[in-house]
Amino acid sequence: MPPLIWGKDEEQVRKAVGEALNARNVAFLLGAGCSSMRVKGKECGIPTMAPLAKTFCAHPTIEFDENLDLVEPPKWALVADDVEFLGRLGAKLKGTEYEKNLERLMELLHSLRFVFARSDIAEHVERKAKIEGLIAKVQNFLWEHRTDGAFAHGDGSVLALYESFYRKLVMRDRSLPRPWVFTTNYDLFNERAMDRLGVPYANGFSGVVERRFNPATFRYALAEQLDLSNRKWTAVDSFIYLCKLHGSISWTEDDHGLFPIRETVPQDVPGKVMIYPTPAKQNSSLGSPYADLFREFQSRIVREQSVLITAGFAFGDEHLNNIIYQALTIPTFRLIVFADPDSTGEIAKLIALKDPRIWIIGGDGPVEGSRAHYFDTIVEHFLPQRPPERIDDAVRLVLETFGRKSGEVENGI
Repeated sequence: MPPLIWGKDEEQVRKAVGEALNARNVAFLLGAGCSSMRVKGKECGIPTMAPLAKTFCAHPTIEFDENLDLVEPPKWALVADDVEFLGRLGAKLKGTEYEKNLERLMELLHSLRFVFARSDIAEHVERKAKIEGLIAKVQNFLWEHRTDGAFAHGDGSVLALYESFYRKLVMRDRSLPRPWVFTTNYDLFNERAMDRLGVPYANGFSGVVERRFNPATFRYALAEQLDLSNRKWTAVDSFIYLCKLHGSISWTEDDHGLFPIRETVPQDVPGKVMIYPTPAKQNSSLGSPYADLFREFQSRIVREQSVLITAGFAFGDEHLNNIIYQALTIPTFRLIVFADPDSTGEIAKLIALKDPRIWIIGGDGPVEGSRAHYFDTIVEHFLPQRPPERIDDAVRLVLETFGRKSGEVENGI
């Protein structure tokens, strides 16, 4: 499938995507690439797995600040003893796949823990404890990079992009089923964007003070009453179903109830429920809440006249891939993948199928350094441009012009 040529193909792609969004059942699958945005070389969001792996595996040497004081490394940082320990087990970090993909390192660590946990040899007991410490370091590293960054210190670039995405998505025809957004990301960009826009959504949790996971909420719809006397109702247009397939930094677990999963914001420690990249992803997905979440994903995309649009997703999750491949056995299913046309692995296999129901969209972007498959290009150029967007801009201008300034509020004006 040839790459998109900007200035020639984008209008055709925009029309095709617009038609696909009018299908009866529409779902998006947003991966790590959607929460990453580099502006002038600076990461404004959350790095994808490759740069994260490079950062983690580059264990620090002794560093000094300008005053020649020692700079204390973060708690998750690998030290020389960690690297030597892995080396003795035959796992070198430098120049290997672990330096490019943190999932491979986690697979190794969990596999080693599995072996050592089933041995009563004293040396293996010690090694198990060491492995668990390394796993904790990776988990803390992932937690830190998903909760702290430019986006947590005033940079709203990524959040604004998510707002633009949902602003366009909610304009779907009310006669069609509400759209679903599935994501493998742990971050809260989706929730914050919809909250800021006032877009109601179902994310599998119910309650106010104690929000607990309840899969029945995915069966709920939001409606407004038109006639109080005749009990006439109509579905609310701007409603989204959000399904976080790998958990969230706002989730934790306790020992209460049938579904002991709580949603708490903000969290100040790593959640206990998040699926970190491990070889047990498939097995972890069999337990609640993941069994329910993956069941929803399968249920939504295997329906007749369904369209799945993936963005920022590299098809590195075997469980999700299998569900998508099952959907491809349904003649009316369509798959739109925003990805680099030169990708290898599973995406290359999809390209090789030459299936007319599979569209791989990628190539050069509108400006130098941009790419057609980046989330900002998708949102700004390929999702349908709706007239109400101009109304949203006008409303925002009124609020900015006539709304209270923060200083006025503080002074009691």
